[in-house]
Amino acid sequence: MSGLTFRANSAPSERLNLSHLTPKRIAELSQSELMALNVGTTTKTLKLGDVFTVSGSAGDSVRIEGATNRMDFVGSDLKEGTVIVEGDVGLSAGRNLRGGRLDIRGDAGALLGSGISGGEILVKGSAGSLVGGLSPGDKFGMTGGLIVIDGDAGDRAGDRMRRGTIYVRGRCGSFAGSRMVGGTIWTELGFGTDPGMLLRRGTLIGPSVERMLPTFADAGDHDIVILRILSRYMASALGSAAPKALPGKVRKFAGDLATIGKGELLITS
Repeated sequence: MSGLTFRANSAPSERLNLSHLTPKRIAELSQSELMALNVGTTTKTLKLGDVFTVSGSAGDSVRIEGATNRMDFVGSDLKEGTVIVEGDVGLSAGRNLRGGRLDIRGDAGALLGSGISGGEILVKGSAGSLVGGLSPGDKFGMTGGLIVIDGDAGDRAGDRMRRGTIYVRGRCGSFAGSRMVGGTIWTELGFGTDPGMLLRRGTLIGPSVERMLPTFADAGDHDIVILRILSRYMASALGSAAPKALPGKVRKFAGDLATIGKGELLITS
């Protein structure tokens, strides 16, 4: 895998907008144009060359080393190729991802994967609130693709989500799947309080719920074929890192009956 490596010289003096650092965008720039990019977010112009040392040659990947949570929009609008981040990222990483892979080997801030419609986002650590959720001005949050978080996810994961899959090896915070209209959120360690608030359609999967909304109805035990399909999809996408296959039977709660109530919360234990 060929590509450029951006090594941070020191901790940034302000929040950075790194949305330009994708393989396709970099390939369109000369070396001087690249180093002159404004990555600052204040009235003071902060050039990319002021923050990073660059090595390698343009290719199908970008590597960011020494990343911190003051670096926002990492992997934004990625359509192809790979962005690898050694460290943490800030707000809106993977915003509007269309394809390719964003590999974050640390923690992620709020609005991870907001508005994505394809591709994959992998997070080695935990993520903040609104994973795959709605950003101001958007009609929907996530509309496709796959987000995998090895740690925990913050509150309101999948807010206004329409399609795609969010898989959390740890625990989801409160209000997961709020205002959700489609897609799947799967957590290995359970949901916080009130998952599925105003859920219209879509599926929430986990072993437990800290507090269930009263507008979800117990629909009994079910053997749901689509869960076996979901397990096979995850095995195909993640290989040896895929989760264990879902159980044959799950407890289904239908809701949110405060809306059209066509969503489902599936308890696996």
